[in-house]
Amino acid sequence: MLEQLRAIITAVAPKAAESIKYRMPFYTYHGRPLAAFAAFKHHCGFYGNNATFLEAQPDALTPYDTAPGTVRFPIGKPLPVSLIKKLVKARMQDSAAS
Repeated sequence: MLEQLRAIITAVAPKAAESIKYRMPFYTYHGRPLAAFAAFKHHCGFYGNNATFLEAQPDALTPYDTAPGTVRFPIGKPLPVSLIKKLVKARMQDSAAS
């Protein structure tokens, strides 16, 4: 799941800078936080570093546990690739506009 998340982020945002922060893969775009992710026992956390990126797809997020700036994808279930792409694009727009 982590490799797939990394591939999705780098495909959508090839110019994003990749680093490790808070012990997880962390991406910045235009010098601003873009996304991060990490694995846990029951889910894979995807972090957009603010709550506004979740507002772009509220209906699509209903099957997932969310918190401000976070989506939790259950382990063992396929990742929603198109949703993740939309979320990364929303963060890119936020970062570029700031």
